[in-house]
Formats: sequence, C-alpha cells, structure tokens
Amino acid sequence: MSILMPKRVKHRKWQKGRSKGNETRGTKVSFGSYGLMSLGSRWISGRQIEAARRSIIRYLKKGGKLWVRIFPDKPVTAKGTETPMGGGKGAVDHYAFAIKPGRVIFELDGLKEEVAREAFGIAADKLPVKTKFIKREV
Repeated sequence: MSILMPKRVKHRKWQKGRSKGNETRGTKVSFGSYGLMSLGSRWISGRQIEAARRSIIRYLKKGGKLWVRIFPDKPVTAKGTETPMGGGKGAVDHYAFAIKPGRVIFELDGLKEEVAREAFGIAADKLPVKTKFIKREV
C-alpha cells in the first residue's frame, strides 16, 4: 500500500494556517476530458486521496487514463492520546493537502461521460469535501 507523502521536506513541521477564499490555481480540466472539482475547503489526507484513486481504477478496470491533480505535502502532527498538556508539538502523523473550492482533484480521459460520472461518484464518497463533475471547456 502506497500512502502519498513527500520524499523530502524543507520544514519537518508546519503551522496550521487558515483556509479562506476560492482556489485560483488548478481550476480547469487541463489533461483529460472530465474532472472532479472540490466545492469545499478541508484537509485531504494521503490515505483519502489514495482510497479515491483506487476506487476509480477499480471501477474502470483497464480503460481510460487517470490524473491525480493534488499531492499531500502538508505535515500534520499528532500527540499521544494520554499525553498531558505541554511537552511541545507532536510528531508528524501524516501528510495532507489543504483544498479550497474550485480545485480539480482528479481528471479522466478515454471513456464515455456516464462511466466517468459513475467512477467520480464512487471516488467522491471517499473524500471529505463536496465535489462536482465537470467537463473540459472546448
């Protein structure tokens, strides 16, 4: 099982940050014919991205090409459950991608629209954000 995570990072731990506004980058279908666009803002973990990706691949069997347009590079830390307050920031637990509304998450090409719609519907159930099916603008 391959959980998405960066090979190297400049800073081992990041501050949380705040997610506000809509996405300005990665908002159009660039590679395939169909896309799955985010309608909300959340942190999507590497496990969630991988689960959605695998569900699409399984549904398509061997047809079509899939692009994953997001990569989890934000380290998320966690402390033990019974740990008292203090003692500093916890160790890196997993990596996430902070998504905003308007970002294209996945793209598909080489199949019919109904099949792509169904595949993205299954993948959307694995993601923590509301999503929308979009087509490439001609």
